[in-house]
Amino acid sequence: MKLVPLGDKVVLSQLVAEETTKSGIVLPGQAKEKPQQAEVVAVGPGGMVDGKEVTMQVKVGDRVIYSKYAGTEVKLDDEEFIIVKQGDIVAIVED
Repeated sequence: MKLVPLGDKVVLSQLVAEETTKSGIVLPGQAKEKPQQAEVVAVGPGGMVDGKEVTMQVKVGDRVIYSKYAGTEVKLDDEEFIIVKQGDIVAIVED
């Protein structure tokens, strides 16, 4: 199956949470905070959304940072995705 976002929606695959801190402390499962960094898996077409013209600024493969409480979590074929509006993405991470 494949997720195809509509309008200004973006499908993200969340990056894996760190198992240890920088100082080497191993974190138990419940202490790990979900990272707000993800990879873009699919991008909607943009266009007219709520009466405004929306141009999509992210593309598949981009690593992005998104708002902490944004989006809808979806599980499809044993994979977890987050669907957010483009406006909930706050930055693109560049190498």
